[in-house]
Amino acid sequence: MTRPTPGIMSIRAYEGGKPVEEVKRGYGIEQIVKLASNENPLGPPKAAQAAMVEAAREAHMYPDGNAYYLKNDLAARLNVEPNHLLIGNGSCDALQILAETFLSPGDEIVFSDQSFVMYPILAKIFNAKAATAPLQNAANDMEALAELIKPTTKIAFIANPNNPTGTYVNKRQMDRFFDAVPEGPIVVLDEAYFEYAQTKPDYPDGMEYLRQGRNVVVTRTFSKAYGLAGLRVGYAVAPPQIIDWMNRVRQPFNANIIAQAAARAALQDAEHVERSRAVNRKGLAYLTRAFDELGVQYEPSAANFILAHTGRPSKELAESLMRQGVIVRPMSEYHFPQSIRATIGLPSQNELLATALARSFERLPKSEPDASIR
Repeated sequence: MTRPTPGIMSIRAYEGGKPVEEVKRGYGIEQIVKLASNENPLGPPKAAQAAMVEAAREAHMYPDGNAYYLKNDLAARLNVEPNHLLIGNGSCDALQILAETFLSPGDEIVFSDQSFVMYPILAKIFNAKAATAPLQNAANDMEALAELIKPTTKIAFIANPNNPTGTYVNKRQMDRFFDAVPEGPIVVLDEAYFEYAQTKPDYPDGMEYLRQGRNVVVTRTFSKAYGLAGLRVGYAVAPPQIIDWMNRVRQPFNANIIAQAAARAALQDAEHVERSRAVNRKGLAYLTRAFDELGVQYEPSAANFILAHTGRPSKELAESLMRQGVIVRPMSEYHFPQSIRATIGLPSQNELLATALARSFERLPKSEPDASIR
């Protein structure tokens, strides 16, 4: 029997947050709150919903493989030329296209431990070597990452804000990082939560480093603040030569016709993004107060989720919450064995999480402290 490449055999298939219907079937619960996948609780903008319906009339036709109109809209928003842009089936697609374009077996990539799970997966898919730096105070240690990067390094991945911790690298730290690293490797600034984090006064906009002429690829998505996770549309911004090479690898119709139309409409709805931020701010404030009352340690978040160190085994706690109709993400796979990650939801959803957490704590005794938590 033909076997897959060695790297594939070492990958554990990605498991997202459990679907609502699966939990309904498995537990016989009708009212479910899903707070596991960092989705926007407001849903998509109304204009995007209308655009989806209209675009569905042409679902029998292939989409524009070059995403001409979406690229032009994004280019105007970002103040770049369209040839700086690649549209992907979510930003994960853009990351994989980049890796497929540049990585050969034995090449080295750099990223932080306890960061976005796609980075080690990409290393294994392409049989690349992975050099990793531990987090410092649950955040990317930019000095440690800079020390790992050599002229022979192909790609350095930096999630800012970091997933799953929600922490971010500030502008001073990012500036010092770029001053310290050689010019050869591609630095990927993975900014999936950009629209939430940009409200922080010292959050660095990755586009600034691209304009400086750095060897940078910035990836962003419509899945979070724009509420289009189910349509899978994201993008990469990079020097035109990198985009040209990536387009040679990209599948011809990787962004579907409905996704492109919805993304164009969502991009124009600044009010929806601001509402999403406001709901997130209030929800984050509520949950941090609730966690304080429960004695739960948590990381300061610049995203639309929060990492909570509960002192209970993450899988058992997640199971207990699920039986109460609340789906969160256990973080043991990220080497936080006593932590959960919860999306910031609507007020009623956040209240349900806090109530269910208190009930679960009554049933689950506190474990020995997790040594990885400061």
